Amino acid sequence: MPTTSESPTEIFTKLFAESRHALHRYIRRFVGSSETAKEIVQEAFLRTYRQRESVTTLRAFLFSTARNLAANEYRHRRIMERGALGDFGDSLVNSESLEAQLLRDERNRLIQEAIDRLPPQCRAAFTLRVFHECSYKEVADRLGISAKTVEKHIARGLHETHSYLKRRYNATERGHG
Repeated sequence: MPTTSESPTEIFTKLFAESRHALHRYIRRFVGSSETAKEIVQEAFLRTYRQRESVTTLRAFLFSTARNLAANEYRHRRIMERGALGDFGDSLVNSESLEAQLLRDERNRLIQEAIDRLPPQCRAAFTLRVFHECSYKEVADRLGISAKTVEKHIARGLHETHSYLKRRYNATERGHG
């Protein structure tokens, strides 16, 4: 928690020091490139710094901004790859990577569906823990709940997500089998 003696610049400097490495790891998983992740993290910090006066939760804004920038980068890369596929569409390597990409997209869509079905607080706890790599204590502090409640939300989120995915995959296999 910021103290009244900390200036906005000091608060932001502290945020940078505490979040930079975790944010870089988080974004690198999305974009697959350390250099691209570094650029996205820099842009996210710049945008967060510019909005620092109007944002109440800087860290959440920072991670959200970075995630959106990574999604934009991913979409841009897919568009560029589709253009390249037009030139080399008959290549076995490209058709395999397209199939793998489609399967990955479908898996990600199903996971998102499963997470979206969770109750709001459970979804928030689950997302912070799984995708933002927050500790149980960090999740508890952010959501204003006990660590034990976070533990229950994570267990429920894992169980319900797994059950949903299992049902969906079984339904898909029956439909195509």
